[in-house]
Amino acid sequence: MPINPIDAANQSAQATQPRQQGILGKDDFLKLLIGQLQHQDPMSPSDPSEQMGQMTQFSILEQLSNLAQSQQAAASNDYDQQAVALIGRTVTYTRADGSTASGVVEQVTFTSRGPTLTVDGESGIAPVLVSEVR
Repeated sequence: MPINPIDAANQSAQATQPRQQGILGKDDFLKLLIGQLQHQDPMSPSDPSEQMGQMTQFSILEQLSNLAQSQQAAASNDYDQQAVALIGRTVTYTRADGSTASGVVEQVTFTSRGPTLTVDGESGIAPVLVSEVR
């Protein structure tokens, strides 16, 4: 049973990295919209249909962001469930030194970096290191 992890550390690293040049996020979009409204000429206001279109785009952007967060949470839950399903199973995994070891999964511990396995008393084994399940 292969485990396809959601790499939480990689996702958080991407979230803290600076944006790629030329790509605007929802905060940037909102700042631009507010700036446009603050600096418009009151004697010649912007076209209301244009403003409605911008608000619609912002709403769509917000909903896509919420959908992406929901999908990440669902994928993380699946990953956790796959780790729990290993309890009582015999697994082969790769140790930090590159050697392989086998044993029965005794426990799953959930940390901020994701689940870790305890195999025959050896704790802290990431499920991604499991190469075989029997």
